[in-house]
Amino acid sequence: MPERQTLVSAELRELNADFSEKSDGKRVAVQFNPENLKVTFSNQIATPTGSGSQEGSPARLFVGAGSTKLAVQLWFDVTALAPEAERVEDVRELTREVIYFITPIPDGDHFRPPATAFIWGSFSFAGIVDSIEETLEFFAPDGKPLRAGLSIQMSQQRIPSYVPGRGVPQTPPPGAQGGPGGRPAGASPLTQAPAGASLQRLAASQGADWRAVAAANGIENPRQLTPGQLLDLAARR
Repeated sequence: MPERQTLVSAELRELNADFSEKSDGKRVAVQFNPENLKVTFSNQIATPTGSGSQEGSPARLFVGAGSTKLAVQLWFDVTALAPEAERVEDVRELTREVIYFITPIPDGDHFRPPATAFIWGSFSFAGIVDSIEETLEFFAPDGKPLRAGLSIQMSQQRIPSYVPGRGVPQTPPPGAQGGPGGRPAGASPLTQAPAGASLQRLAASQGADWRAVAAANGIENPRQLTPGQLLDLAARR
């Protein structure tokens, strides 16, 4: 059986107000990686209110630069902590670390929500946490909650620029974790390995050197790929 690779943990990072990297910002690694990420792109569009022809469909007027939203579900469970981890009796001790990213912080005479980055592998999203919904699901005999789900909604007031042939990348904040090979996270499309495929064959189909691809993706055995494994084949010597 091929050895299954473990994906690194997703992470929430506090940024500066201008969304640049904050050296002393709070960082929280999630306990369980999400099953999926939902990204929504939307524009601000309004119908003109002036008089005109009443026949046909009214024209629509573009009035805003648009926005991008991220929805993610995270789970925390104190009964599934690693043996070396500090004992926790109430799951809210774990989830309050995430709640921090929606808690307003002082900014002069006002308060503002922390600028936040969600980073997971080659995906990154820098924005503001709009809402967090916490669901407590499993309780100890003394009434303390042991398991919780957090539904997190984030937004950024822009739509990333389209790159021909590469789709719409999620632009990472300065200093955020890069993708394989040192390129910016999200800058290269990933290829899903089919069953029975070898790294040499996949790399050759893209005109890439398989040794460089293996190094960029952290693969030790190029003949054993897990079906469905995501690969960055853009690496070059």
